[in-house]
Amino acid sequence: MSAPPAWRRSAAALRGNLLPALPALLFLLVFFVTPVAQILRGGFEGAGGAFGLGQFARIAHTPVYAKVLWTTFWISLLTAALSVLLGYPVAYLLSRLGSRARQRWLLWIMLPFWTSYLVKTYAWMLMLSKSGVFATLALSLGLVAHTSGVIPSLTGVLIGMVHGMLPLAVMTMLPIMRGISDQLVQAAQTLGADRAMGFFTVFLPLSAPSAAAAGLLVFITSLGFFIVPSLLGTPHQTMIAQLVISSVLDLFDLHFAGALATVLLLCALVVFVVYDKLVGLSSLSGEAPQRRGRAGGGRAMPMLIGAGRLAGWLPGSARVREADAVGPLKVICAGLVVALVLPVFAVIPVAFTRSAFVAFPPKLFSLKWFVKFFTSEVWQSALIRSFEVGLSTALLALLLGFGATLALARLAPRWTKPMFAFFIAPLIVPRIVIAVGLLYLLADFHLVGTDLGLVVGHTVLALPYVVVTLAAAFRAFDWQLDDAAKILGASPAARLRTVLLPLLLTSLGAAFLFAFIVSFDDLTIAIFVSGGIKTTLPKQMWDSIQLAVTPTLAAAATSLVVLIALLVSIFSFFKRQSR
Repeated sequence: MSAPPAWRRSAAALRGNLLPALPALLFLLVFFVTPVAQILRGGFEGAGGAFGLGQFARIAHTPVYAKVLWTTFWISLLTAALSVLLGYPVAYLLSRLGSRARQRWLLWIMLPFWTSYLVKTYAWMLMLSKSGVFATLALSLGLVAHTSGVIPSLTGVLIGMVHGMLPLAVMTMLPIMRGISDQLVQAAQTLGADRAMGFFTVFLPLSAPSAAAAGLLVFITSLGFFIVPSLLGTPHQTMIAQLVISSVLDLFDLHFAGALATVLLLCALVVFVVYDKLVGLSSLSGEAPQRRGRAGGGRAMPMLIGAGRLAGWLPGSARVREADAVGPLKVICAGLVVALVLPVFAVIPVAFTRSAFVAFPPKLFSLKWFVKFFTSEVWQSALIRSFEVGLSTALLALLLGFGATLALARLAPRWTKPMFAFFIAPLIVPRIVIAVGLLYLLADFHLVGTDLGLVVGHTVLALPYVVVTLAAAFRAFDWQLDDAAKILGASPAARLRTVLLPLLLTSLGAAFLFAFIVSFDDLTIAIFVSGGIKTTLPKQMWDSIQLAVTPTLAAAATSLVVLIALLVSIFSFFKRQSR
């Protein structure tokens, strides 16, 4: 009997390798692709259900909507530029440090990165308001004659958004910068270039894709912001996500909300493609960037050479050694990290105030606001639901993500890239788009206002983080161990239980924590899917903060900071153990 043709063997191998990813594929097809498709369809439907471009014409021809659209793009662009500008020296320093020193720095950067946007924005409200930290200090030092807060204003919005996006910019640039060999700069110095010229003509051009990629990710993420402009800005800083929320919750105009979300979605798709062209999507999991096109600065090289010469002419620059130059850079980066961490911890003293209102300095010391937080039926119901939904989401996302990543590790390279792009697509698409789409879909399944609906929505958001985390672990896994167990007669289930899972345990734990934090921190999905019935802790904080800034909110925020600090510490432990 003749052997089956090669194409049949290849198809059978593809089906076998693809099988573990089937649950994740079906899940995203139903709860991600379908809602996004409904968004596209809804945006092109009028009030009577007729197909057309009327909703988009309404956006373009109504001055208020056109202004909001322009404001959204302008604020997002400024946020991206400032985040990359401030984050570049931090990423550069981290890429030149040893592994242990880099992990210590990353621990402090990750803490504000994973802290809830509500907590960070609440902290900036305490620090930038008329009775806040900065205004009180300026008045007491005689720098101003009367208190005047920074918020609400465009400056306040930019401070809050850059504070939230700076860690993302650093984490995006870091893997690419680490892939640039020090020997390249040393070779330039051997050929006569000084330290400044070597940086501007070698390292800077090679790291430019990382800065561009970070700017793109920050830009597209900023497009979906609504917490910061709502709480730190004026009506002049209204962004498109706020219009989407208002259209759904206040005006009940789902078609117009769909058109607004479609605009964001199209922007996300463009950025998705440009990012892939620049560095490749695999860089999101820490893989070295794919080299595209010519290396070097191209037409910008004369300007870079001029900048290198100008830096070399600065007094004393020629005598500064590489090791000596790291010192001032560390001071600058330490100042930026302190600026990241300070607002997170600024809410803690306020939680212990004796006063019934928020003021600086707080009148210490009292635990009554923690007692109120932990004994209030409303707050406790929201807290318990957040834990239940978060743990369920983390478990479901881990199961789906493990199968998806296992398939990615086994598939041929030509299948890996499109599959990986599909699994991380919810990470690129603005959350507000996913939330509105899920509202369409879950309403048909009668899951709006249920815990199951929240778990489904949060799993869509958490799955890409699990895949990215486990992809790095699978890439470092020694598959010869699995082959050895196979040769000894172990079944696939036995190899999974005795080889794969034990060796990947720390990475699985880290992925579980990531998924839990994503769910526990989410507000966007909760606003639309909770239906005002199943309130999570971020949703309860959002409802409360729009009414008044109270010490109870500070107690809730402090509890979240402690929880996130604990989880980040556990994640850091897992990462050390995995080496």
